[in-house]
Amino acid sequence: MTRISFLSTAHIHAQPWIESIAKAGDGRRLHLVWDDVPERGRRHAALAGGTFEPSLDRVLADAATDGFAIASENAPKQPLLTRALATGKPVLCEKPVALTVAQADEIATLIARHGTTMVNGYVFPFMGCYQAVMRLVANRAFGQITHVSFRNAHGGAWWRWFDDAALAWFHDPAKAGGGGLLDEGTHGLHLLRWLFGPVKRVWATHRNLSHQYPSADDFGVIHLDFASGVFGTVEGSWVQTAGPKGLQICGSEAALSADKPQEYRVHRGNATVPVKNAEPRPSELDRLVAAIRGTLDRDEHRVDLTAALDAARIMAAALASARDGRWIELAPAAAIAVAQR
Repeated sequence: MTRISFLSTAHIHAQPWIESIAKAGDGRRLHLVWDDVPERGRRHAALAGGTFEPSLDRVLADAATDGFAIASENAPKQPLLTRALATGKPVLCEKPVALTVAQADEIATLIARHGTTMVNGYVFPFMGCYQAVMRLVANRAFGQITHVSFRNAHGGAWWRWFDDAALAWFHDPAKAGGGGLLDEGTHGLHLLRWLFGPVKRVWATHRNLSHQYPSADDFGVIHLDFASGVFGTVEGSWVQTAGPKGLQICGSEAALSADKPQEYRVHRGNATVPVKNAEPRPSELDRLVAAIRGTLDRDEHRVDLTAALDAARIMAAALASARDGRWIELAPAAAIAVAQR
């Protein structure tokens, strides 16, 4: 049996994560749930037969727990993550994994010190369509790649998603650390960092276009200068009610575009060929279970962890750029130490 304990259930993804535990049928179990809002914690614990535990100290010290899932608001995440990493037990941390460069660096230090395996809530690189795109990039199917873009967006501001009391923290900067650009754009930063390597400098702008939740931005754009010479653009927003999303790649020999979500095509001259999706890889709770059971692919994990921590550093630079109106240089990050379990 694999026992998973939750540290907060504030994030919208906590419920589907817990429901996936109940449906898995492979020996994973919801064990303990701690939440600073007890009613919310009890409600989530009941979804899969877990036990609500009001003491965070007792959850962290529980000998029967095999791994932790952190699904808190963004800003309170670092103290929970710091304590969970110190246990040495595998941790699933919702995205973004950090809000500042200092936090990202502290996480890397704690992982190395305690030999902890940390996975995250990013999902795009593990989808079958992006697994196929990764192989195309690795095989230089596009020739010399010059520029790329990724748009991740929905119309939640127009649709008043955040009127729900459970989701109101998304437009509270004190709890979220940002708005639509951070919430949606972080996925694009993670995927592009995974595909195209380190970023040298960042420029960004964000604003509130809908005026529905004026406390936070609901639209933003980030420009990325990659060390490889590729130029990247990431767009994240809560104001897109329809239209194209996903990844575009432009190269000297071919280009990539999406007709529909997760349905990509390669364009080479007058020829257009659909991309056949590869097998998807485990993500989210499945990666936590793999980490607990010692079956997580270590090379893949190193790339993922590097991209997740760098996505936090890049986003911090982007928000500083949007505030100051200038390009922000990024210092090279130290190599990531990955625990061998």
